[in-house]
Amino acid sequence: MTPHPRDLVLERFQWVGGHADVWGIFRDPRALAGMVHGLAEPFQEDGITAVCGIESRGFLLGAAVAVELGVGFAAVRKAAGIFPGKKVTRRSHPDYRGTRQELRLQRDAVGTGDRVLLVDDWIETGSQARAVRSMVEERGGQWMGCSVVVDQTTPARRADLRVRSIVTASELPPWDMQP
Repeated sequence: MTPHPRDLVLERFQWVGGHADVWGIFRDPRALAGMVHGLAEPFQEDGITAVCGIESRGFLLGAAVAVELGVGFAAVRKAAGIFPGKKVTRRSHPDYRGTRQELRLQRDAVGTGDRVLLVDDWIETGSQARAVRSMVEERGGQWMGCSVVVDQTTPARRADLRVRSIVTASELPPWDMQP
C-alpha cells in the first residue's frame, strides 16, 4: 500500500536552523512521487492546460506536476535570471519577510483559453501567487488555483487563490522540537 502524500511529506520534512527544509522529500523517490501526485490530484478533473511554477522549487515541482497532468509547463522567473523573449511582469506585494519580487512570465507561455495551475512548495501571504494570477489573466488564461506542499495562508486568501495543499503549516512539527 502506497503511503498518503501527507504522510510522506511529514516523514521527510524538517526544520534546519529555524528554516523549513523540504529538500529531503526531493531526495527520496517514493516521497517525491507521492508529493507530485498529491499536488496534481486535486486538479485532475479541472481541464488544466498549463502549469506555472515560480523559481526555484516551483520550477521542479511545477514541471513534475505538468508531466503528471499531461500538460506543458510555464516558468515564472524572478528578476535576476536570463529569460529570453517578450515577457509580462508583475511586482508582488511584500511577502512574509517584507520582500517584493519582480516576477516574469514569457508572453507566449500562456494564452487565451489556457486553464492554469500554479504549483509551489509553500504559500504564506499569497503575494507571489496573486502576481502570477494577474499575469495569467492578462494573457487571457483562466486561473484554476494553486497547489502547494505547505499552506500557511489565511482562510480568505486560501479561498481567493483556490489553494489546495498536501499539509498545512499547523500540521508540521514545531521548529523548536527538531533535533
